[in-house]
Amino acid sequence: MFDQYEQLLHDQLRDLTLRGDYRYFARIERTAGQFPTVTAHGFSPDFREFYPETSKHLPPIFEAPQKTIVWCSNDYLGMGQSDLVKSAMCSAINTYGAGAGGTRNIAGTTTLHDKLETELADLHGKQAALLFTSGYIANEAALSTLGRVFTDCVILSDADNHASMIAGIRHSGAEKRIWRHNDLDHLEQQLQSIDRSRRKIIAFESVYSMDGDIAPVAEICDLAKRYDAFTYLDEVHAVGMYGPRGGGISERENVANRIDVIQGTLGKAFGVVGGYIAGDAVCIDAIRSFAPEFIFTTALPPAIAAGALASVRHLKKSSVERLAQQRNVAKVKSLLRDGGVRQIDNDSHIIPVLVGDARQCKSISNQLLHEHGVYLQPINYPTVPKGTERLRITPSPLHTDEQIAELVEAIFQQML
Repeated sequence: MFDQYEQLLHDQLRDLTLRGDYRYFARIERTAGQFPTVTAHGFSPDFREFYPETSKHLPPIFEAPQKTIVWCSNDYLGMGQSDLVKSAMCSAINTYGAGAGGTRNIAGTTTLHDKLETELADLHGKQAALLFTSGYIANEAALSTLGRVFTDCVILSDADNHASMIAGIRHSGAEKRIWRHNDLDHLEQQLQSIDRSRRKIIAFESVYSMDGDIAPVAEICDLAKRYDAFTYLDEVHAVGMYGPRGGGISERENVANRIDVIQGTLGKAFGVVGGYIAGDAVCIDAIRSFAPEFIFTTALPPAIAAGALASVRHLKKSSVERLAQQRNVAKVKSLLRDGGVRQIDNDSHIIPVLVGDARQCKSISNQLLHEHGVYLQPINYPTVPKGTERLRITPSPLHTDEQIAELVEAIFQQML
């Protein structure tokens, strides 16, 4: 690389580090059957050799690996550790091999992929579903495709929508209107200002992952019906977690039948990786047929489909994991609140502990890891607005009362 280009890159990374916004990967080793206990080995990469002047802003060096409790995993229900899921994946590898061999258009599909799509469609009460390699790609592909095929379309996007939704809307080329987060009055004002004859998509999430607040899904559906709008709901932080079968907030509130497309992930509560959409057969077929993100991407490995299939089927029948997780969430929230730790109040499983400064947030995170064996990644800009930096706690059903007590005490020591 030419020196001038390398220097520009170095300068940008140095400035990012000095602002406290540089993101470090903690070296974490998960051992099957031991989660949420992991082994922490340090951080990667270590920029001390490149930028000596930033060393005071970098994480301390680990003297030796240490046992650590993870409190910020999106494996919300611990299904990534489930013997049922692991067994299904091992069996699929032995039967089908490691990879899918290409796109489903070229390499073909497997019975596992078809069964998983049928199971996901059933989860949401829809005619069809379509798998993607990630939730991000599912959002980008579906919204960009719908925005193109619905000619003269306006997409109304909640102000706090995920980056993947924003990317899909941008790539669609459709007109975009942003409505204030969860503000029904503002959404209706936007709908009233659009010619009735134009096609409209209301794009929003059920559980917003950084504040943990929940959208008024039924009321948004009411507005969609009143103004003849198409509804697109991201349920990635809710599938598996809410509703009697884990169908998400839309199932819990009995409004899934009023949502045109429900998008979800296999990488959070279901414990593996991948994304999907579910809806009417003609809509799903149109996205399958026109979305380049699907057409030109290698399919999920059969083993992943097998693990997801086992997880989805299990959580449709079992509420044990959901109830245990809800108990632990309520306990952590209550203990932190009683101790005077500032949280963003919500009715979901996400516990945002506000810090409000990027460097301080990183410093608290580092001290929790090094001094207490508590792994809580700092959430800084651009994931959240500047001045709202936070620690994001996601208790699982696998955390014990003793671990909860140790977490709360560690936070008290570092923040109070």
